[in-house]
Amino acid sequence: MTPRLDDDHTGARIKEQRKLARLTQRQLADRLPYSYSLLNQVECGAKPANLDFVAAVAQALRIDVTVLTGQPYVTELQQDRLAELVRPIREALDLYDLGADDTIPDRPSGQLVASAEELCAQVRATHLRNAARRLPATIAELTTAAWRAQSTELWQALASTYRTAHDVAVKLGYYDLSSVALDRMDWAAHRASDPCLAAIRQYMRALVYFREGEYTIGQRLVAAGHGIVGGAEQTREAVAVIGQLHLGASVIAARADQQTSVDTHIAEAKRCAEQTGDASEIHWLSFGPTNVALHRMSAAVEMRQYDEALTQARQINIPPTLATSRRAHFLIDKARSEMETGRTEAALSSIIDARHAAPEQTRYHPGARETIKGLVHISRRTPDSLGHMAAWIGL
Repeated sequence: MTPRLDDDHTGARIKEQRKLARLTQRQLADRLPYSYSLLNQVECGAKPANLDFVAAVAQALRIDVTVLTGQPYVTELQQDRLAELVRPIREALDLYDLGADDTIPDRPSGQLVASAEELCAQVRATHLRNAARRLPATIAELTTAAWRAQSTELWQALASTYRTAHDVAVKLGYYDLSSVALDRMDWAAHRASDPCLAAIRQYMRALVYFREGEYTIGQRLVAAGHGIVGGAEQTREAVAVIGQLHLGASVIAARADQQTSVDTHIAEAKRCAEQTGDASEIHWLSFGPTNVALHRMSAAVEMRQYDEALTQARQINIPPTLATSRRAHFLIDKARSEMETGRTEAALSSIIDARHAAPEQTRYHPGARETIKGLVHISRRTPDSLGHMAAWIGL
């Protein structure tokens, strides 16, 4: 028996918010770059709502995306005992302006910096539970140490832990918490006088607006990032950050259906990657030639050029050193493209591979969840493996 969406699916919430806005289906459809027929099918649960569709609806209704997606994955988070780890992170982020805590003993700066680096590595390896569990204590220690020593190195490490808090919050669907973490990252980056960290913060803010469907603001934030790092000495670090800003801009432009802009940003990122080579160690951005190719494919997916995306996917050679989080993202993009081109068995295989590579990331990744829902809807008979995946994400 094929599973069906329950009454709390995204389409039902779209219908509720549309009615609150006193709009008919036809009136809302007129505000979207999508058909009336698709809106009708999404609202009644006949088709799942993909990420760009939800962002477009949220923008048309002038509401946050999370109003339509709901508090993500509450049941699954509780089952995985991850929800209970979020509150301590929220509390740790609120310590930033309280100065040093006399109850926290001194620890050598080198050990604290290493702890911040290890947290970044945990997130890139998609060990979200481990990272979330260790984050609060590390933030508290670094906050106290930075206030005591007032050293650039410790302010940089504190900014790094705030960035990790943002990454964890985003991957678990806590977007309000991710915004707080980014504000703290900016606060610490200014105290470190580090233009690269400040520019990375603008890049991450841009991706927040990308998820919300506010592409113009996202593009302005990327431009602000270029303005911050562009005036700095053009070190390998700075070039990698500039390249990553171009990659972020390419995906935003793709979602806005701006092909020329996509091509321009990908070309600039490629030029930067030719200068840096594999720079995946710089601020854990995974920047380099492989990441440029991955973003070029992601841009094709965002522009719904699914055949082109699969052509590119076949040409990408994923090195074993690539961060697990990036490898899983590639597999999720590939699965979406396979599903959209009728390659349902291949799509299921790719999603299963993503789960094996990064179970926590895949379970909470909106693209993975929507692809699984899409496969359920188009499958006449649900294979046991697909039924298992659907149950795993809480469908």
